[in-house]
Amino acid sequence: MASARASVLRHLTSFGCQTRTLRASNQRRWAQVHDVRFLATTQHSRSVIEKYREKLDRKAREEGVPDIDALKKVYADKIEALRKQADAEAAALAAAAAAAPSTSPATSGPSPPPPAPTPSSSPAAAAAPSISKPTSSGSGIKPLSSILDLPKAQTLPVPELTAIWRLRHAHVPHSLCAAVPAPAYTTMTTTARRYPQFVLPVPHPAEQGGAEMHFVQWTFDPSTRTSSVLFTQLAEYKARGEFAQPHTTITHHEDFVEDPERAVALMQGAVVENRGVSVEDAQWLVMSLQRFYGGWDGVGGESAKERAGRRRRLVEMFGTGDERFDVQELIEEAERIG
Repeated sequence: MASARASVLRHLTSFGCQTRTLRASNQRRWAQVHDVRFLATTQHSRSVIEKYREKLDRKAREEGVPDIDALKKVYADKIEALRKQADAEAAALAAAAAAAPSTSPATSGPSPPPPAPTPSSSPAAAAAPSISKPTSSGSGIKPLSSILDLPKAQTLPVPELTAIWRLRHAHVPHSLCAAVPAPAYTTMTTTARRYPQFVLPVPHPAEQGGAEMHFVQWTFDPSTRTSSVLFTQLAEYKARGEFAQPHTTITHHEDFVEDPERAVALMQGAVVENRGVSVEDAQWLVMSLQRFYGGWDGVGGESAKERAGRRRRLVEMFGTGDERFDVQELIEEAERIG
């Protein structure tokens, strides 16, 4: 299936990524090592003299000697005393460093993270439950317990929980958030587990025509009960492959999905600035994601169900590497969403 999907990607954009391994080997091949000790010792005194030559000449005239060399002889004793003092201070520092207990690289752990920022005094922070301590996760994704006080949140009705969730993100620039009904979220993730990769277009303005393609990738982290979606410009993915940087990432928190009284997945995300993607573009991509992965299936009558079926087939064809996958049909279906 992976090879078939790769053939579709090649058909779509003629992928031909150059790996970092090749670049790194080329760099190592031509790397050169220079001994800089000579530069640090021999040339330093020269540069100091050149820098202060005018002042030294003036000082020599004041002392009644003909040149800088003669001035150095006049102050030879003082220079030697200062040099010995500097050497003694350096030796004392070295001895103190040797006496201090050292930490082996093999046993030392990573530096502790900086303390958590003080909660904002914004209305969102005031309305939300207090933040509890985050739990560790190898994925780096924060669980919902690090954002909301779950025991308190579990007592809230859905409208109030949704309002608080939106308020928490309303003051954050380039942020995205939503409360996705559990049935829609479950349908989306069921499809995403089978077909975690896809492409979505963002149509250009009517006067420009066409669309910009974006690569979509789902990931799941059971330890934090989350699923995440990474959106990357297809041109970026074509150029850098697995090292491409996503411009938008959204995370769904599943803590309330199986709660019969709340039954929602809380979604949050952010758009990276200066990546050529606006918040409006990212919102379009999130909406399209829900449409193509079945989040809005069956809404709007029989014709809407047929369109939902076509969208689902496009996801399946891309995921299986079906050569019948049609980019133009994809763009047309995306434009119909609006």
